[in-house]
Amino acid sequence: MGNVKIIADSTCDLSDEQFAENDIDMLPLSIVMGEKSYFDRSEITPEEIFRWADENKTTPKTAAISMEMAVEKARPYVEAGRDIIFFGISEDMSTTCNVMRLAAGELGTDRIFVIDSRSLSTGIGLQVLRAAEMAMEGRPAEEIVAKIEGARDLVRASFVVDTLTYLARGGRCSSVTALLANTLKLKPRIAVRDGKMGVDKKYRGALSKVILKYTKDMEEELLHAEGKRVFITHSGCDRAIVEQVRTYLEGLGVFEQVIETRAGGVISSHCGPGTLGVLFYVRED
Repeated sequence: MGNVKIIADSTCDLSDEQFAENDIDMLPLSIVMGEKSYFDRSEITPEEIFRWADENKTTPKTAAISMEMAVEKARPYVEAGRDIIFFGISEDMSTTCNVMRLAAGELGTDRIFVIDSRSLSTGIGLQVLRAAEMAMEGRPAEEIVAKIEGARDLVRASFVVDTLTYLARGGRCSSVTALLANTLKLKPRIAVRDGKMGVDKKYRGALSKVILKYTKDMEEELLHAEGKRVFITHSGCDRAIVEQVRTYLEGLGVFEQVIETRAGGVISSHCGPGTLGVLFYVRED
């Protein structure tokens, strides 16, 4: 066991097995549905969120990690003299990173390093796994932080949304835009750049064809990707669509691992069902 402990928020969309295998702790954001609040991943499933959203014609609100839970999670490691590196969803999307900075102040330590991932979903997960591997090699916290932050711009995080209904309900696009897109069967590609989400392309047609086209449109970058791993992260897609993407990615002969993960409650709340993304690091040239 190295001296550095990695903690990530629940939006990194890694699987329970990946958290366990890489000795990573998780802090959940909250999903607020009407009068009730649930911890992401442990108390609510994406399917329950979709059902509630459709019944109430709105999307849940999401809230940052709680100060109390952040202090509670970090305290044993601080008391054991270990350094902590915390990864949070982009600060343009949540105050989660700042909650952990406040928790460090509460604990009176300057050995909690907070990394603003400038990303979401497995765009964070890629950084978390890379940091965990360095931590297990015994690298010091400052070196890990410098390497991760120096490579943040090499993360490619994007996804195709099946319907704009959820983004409209959450106020992230207008209801008129959503209605028009849904009527015309437009499927937008949402990309994360500089910590912000934006539409950079619109596809038209059946989801299965659109998602394969979206993936193939990234071929040039995929061929120049860092070969350790690529993520297929989705909020519930037909198996045939996921396997089609997997077959294509494996056929490129670039990646040691093609990893499928399910999006957690926060990402699912904002994007709705049928969302799929291919996320990876490009190589440094």
